[in-house]
Amino acid sequence: MTISRESPKLADKAAPRLQPNGRGEGAPATPAPVRRLFGTDGVRGVANIHPMTAEMALQLGRALAYLVRNGTHRHRIVIGKDTRLSGYLLEQAIASGICSMGVDVMLCGPLPTPGIAFITESMRADAGVVISASHNPYQDNGIKFFSREGFKLPDEMELRIERLVLGTPGDGSDGGTEDFHALRPTANRIGKARRINDAVGRYVVFLKSLFPRDLTLDGMTVVVDCAHGAAYKVAPAVFEELGARVVCLNARPDGKNINDGCGAVHPEAMAKAVQKNGAQLGIALDGDADRVIVADEKGHIVDGDAIMAIVGRDLIRRRVLAKKTLVATVMSNIGLERALRDVGGRVVRTQVGDRYVVEEMRRSGYNFGGEQSGHLIFLDHVTTGDGVCAALNLLAVLLHDGKPVSEMARCFEPVPQVQLNITVKERRPLEGLADVQKAIAAVEKALDGDGRVLVRYSGTENKARVLVEGPEAKKIAAHADRIAEELKKALG
Repeated sequence: MTISRESPKLADKAAPRLQPNGRGEGAPATPAPVRRLFGTDGVRGVANIHPMTAEMALQLGRALAYLVRNGTHRHRIVIGKDTRLSGYLLEQAIASGICSMGVDVMLCGPLPTPGIAFITESMRADAGVVISASHNPYQDNGIKFFSREGFKLPDEMELRIERLVLGTPGDGSDGGTEDFHALRPTANRIGKARRINDAVGRYVVFLKSLFPRDLTLDGMTVVVDCAHGAAYKVAPAVFEELGARVVCLNARPDGKNINDGCGAVHPEAMAKAVQKNGAQLGIALDGDADRVIVADEKGHIVDGDAIMAIVGRDLIRRRVLAKKTLVATVMSNIGLERALRDVGGRVVRTQVGDRYVVEEMRRSGYNFGGEQSGHLIFLDHVTTGDGVCAALNLLAVLLHDGKPVSEMARCFEPVPQVQLNITVKERRPLEGLADVQKAIAAVEKALDGDGRVLVRYSGTENKARVLVEGPEAKKIAAHADRIAEELKKALG
């Protein structure tokens, strides 16, 4: 549920208007079916509490295996995870569910989400599974699925899985739940599991192949914060093998320290390490390494919008940005549109979630996009957000231009923006919260057409998110607080 209102003064004239449902231009206005398990990035919650239980993981595995069964070949599904303690619990459960449907399992162990997408596609498996709650604390976990091509499953496929698992009525296209529950292969038709021992090495080789062969990182110092997460082996290896001196932070996972005061959500220590070590770049990944936040050589944080501005402008100059268009979400700062417009480019917006960015890119023929949070997708090379791939692309621009990151980042001048997260007990329709609506209307009146308000629920956590954008930082902070207080009264 999203409420988004954009100022005609602040908006770039070339930018598409947002539909009431928060999607980009051309998105359907009809309400989407209610989703009871899946959010914007798979199923997520506190581990060992519904829906993140072993029982649910087993059923999700069975449903995925049921839907990929077509033809007579031996079907295979790849499973990977991050470094959370609960990964063992869920990995075994979902593997058992898959095997119970007569489908084989290939276990990768801890590997970044984009690495699982790569392994799934390169090994021609029928689907991929990632067990991760991304940037969430270790108590949480999640399950997300990838198609055989390495893309996240579309909403309609996730809805079919929900209907099978929960036994809810569908439209007849899912084959019904009776066949699903009745299917019980026996004897040698039961699936088996094996481990892919060289998954990390395969992914490291792939990532290195994305870096221009005429460039080297020799002589550079790079700080890499692995967030005690899935990239703790992959990321340092990639940058070291390309020639950089790597200062590695937070690469000793113990099952409980993932994202704990580190990584892309907490990049402050990474930024300080850049200054301390005289590094040219700092790179902070999140728990499953599908996103990245960087720091320039002065230790200043550079977020996803700024990275997209730097790389997007470079792609336009080199005439390789498809249709001179970058795909971002409603969360991205209006400064991104202005940075692209200055070099003849434009920004198309989607609803929040890198999956929707990818869907728009594939639908309309674009090849670069991402989110302010650091999910960056280079569709010519990868199928989902990839933090290491994004960092390599930024490093390539840095080397080609011969300028420090701080200088390159000047192309992006953000409009003051405040974002607040409010924990909620329930998700009632925002349109029905009268006092919240009054607060939003009052803020819009105060902005007087020179700002933007976005209120929505998180797709991965029990939180409401408030974004206010406008010309004066102090005033928009007060405006955001006003809306947040009403949300707390109504839902907190």
